[in-house]
Amino acid sequence: MAVTPQTNTDLSTIAARLRGVTSVAICGHVNPDGDCLGSQLALAHALRALGVRVDCLLAQSDALDAGMRTLPGADDLVPAAAYAASPEAFVAVDVPTPERLGDAAAVHARCPLTITIDHHAVPRAMSQLNYVDPDAPATAQLVWRLVKELGVEPTAELAQCAYAGLMTDTGGFRYQQTDAACFQAAAEMTAAGARPSEAAVAFFQNRSLASVRLMERMLARSEVDLERGLALSYVTRADFEELGAVRADAEPLVDTLRSIRGVRAAGMLREQDGCVRGSLRAKDETDVAQTARRFGGGGHRAAAGFTFEGALDEAIPAVRAALLEALSSHTGER
Repeated sequence: MAVTPQTNTDLSTIAARLRGVTSVAICGHVNPDGDCLGSQLALAHALRALGVRVDCLLAQSDALDAGMRTLPGADDLVPAAAYAASPEAFVAVDVPTPERLGDAAAVHARCPLTITIDHHAVPRAMSQLNYVDPDAPATAQLVWRLVKELGVEPTAELAQCAYAGLMTDTGGFRYQQTDAACFQAAAEMTAAGARPSEAAVAFFQNRSLASVRLMERMLARSEVDLERGLALSYVTRADFEELGAVRADAEPLVDTLRSIRGVRAAGMLREQDGCVRGSLRAKDETDVAQTARRFGGGGHRAAAGFTFEGALDEAIPAVRAALLEALSSHTGER
């Protein structure tokens, strides 16, 4: 464990504070992934077991993808834009900055007690109590430890949410930060009732036909430089309109690029209204989070994202150059 300098508490203290409140709002980042939502819902199940009133919020009002809708409690999520309550505490999970809270930033600002539990390292603290461990492979693993500190016996529903978060942020237990503690937590979750095969089907074997068609177009446009270990491609707004695709359909595309033998870092660009959303992945020690920060984004060394304020034809050369610079600074095995 290597908590950040912004960390000013521990999970035991956070548990003690949460046991002393009667109402809590929990929220993650915009464009939630499996770790974000799984962490929210797992903590919500734990606090409700203690009699706390819990409202799980969505940072934006966008619909969830099919995999996340399978998580126990997902049907009760409330868009933060429609949330007028002022609970005693606000817990931010898997989100490092107020900007990434989207519509929930206003809720965070009006709560008397604010808490952050995360594994994204950033240079500033967002809440009154902050526990950030960038060595943790997923926020869900930290939440699982917090559940123990709360003294809650995990139900199968709680375990399923936590397992989904851990599984997705480790890429099915394949990414660099997957370690013995990660597998130990997964074993505990499974013993508590999590169903690994159901989680794997929901998140990894549940793509829409539109997503597969997007992949065809992305691969047709891809540029792959095996000499320097780069793969880069994009999809356009027109692709989405023609195929009837939604944002979630593009999420798996960058991992397809990363999976190519000889590729060390991959970038996938998705055209939006007036900007371009970028997803970056690495499979050696190349730091794509540093690349993402150049465009106002962030994330982990091996997985990061950003929003490029400009046109797609401007984003492509800029991202290519930034990734090549990152690759040249690290000579890892291919």
